Amino acid sequence: MPDHSKITKPVSKAAALLMTLLLLGCATATPYQPQSAGQRVAGGYSENRLADTKYRVRFAGNTLTSRDTVEGYLLYRAAELTVQNGYDWFRITDHTTETDRRTFVERSPRYEPYYGSIYLNWRPHWRYYRSGVWSTWHPYVRDPFWSFDTDVRTVERFEAEAEIVMRRGSMPVDASRAFDARKVLQDLGPSIKWPDEK
Repeated sequence: MPDHSKITKPVSKAAALLMTLLLLGCATATPYQPQSAGQRVAGGYSENRLADTKYRVRFAGNTLTSRDTVEGYLLYRAAELTVQNGYDWFRITDHTTETDRRTFVERSPRYEPYYGSIYLNWRPHWRYYRSGVWSTWHPYVRDPFWSFDTDVRTVERFEAEAEIVMRRGSMPVDASRAFDARKVLQDLGPSIKWPDEK
């Protein structure tokens, strides 16, 4: 009979190393960056030109990026794009923020013998004292106190999108959902986290 442990151990170690590297790459919120394939941290901004003065701007964050940050970065990108195109202010004509919410329930037994279920007759058990009563714990019999913990995690990811129209000159006082591009850049600039920042 072939010894599978010689094959499975190196594969398991390689898989564990790969997962560690992936987690380290994702252990930071999305910085202010263009969204592109293969970047170290997922997410970023993108835009589509719809007309001479009209753009659709998006910002996607990863699961560590708050909704406030995603919406702030979207506003900052809209202002940056306005100035880059030689305009002074912009008006948001449409705006949406989508939430991708997923809940994971993982069973995490506290006892998992290295030999698995090969030796069915060898199953250690312990006695413990709780609430004035002695109880017996057995790893293969349901006991919520020890062996069948669950970890419930809810993960959220936000993506914001807006259509903007850019204008030159003074911004009308009564313009709704309008922003002075340079003022937005000045106000939000200090809170922007760039890709190189630790």
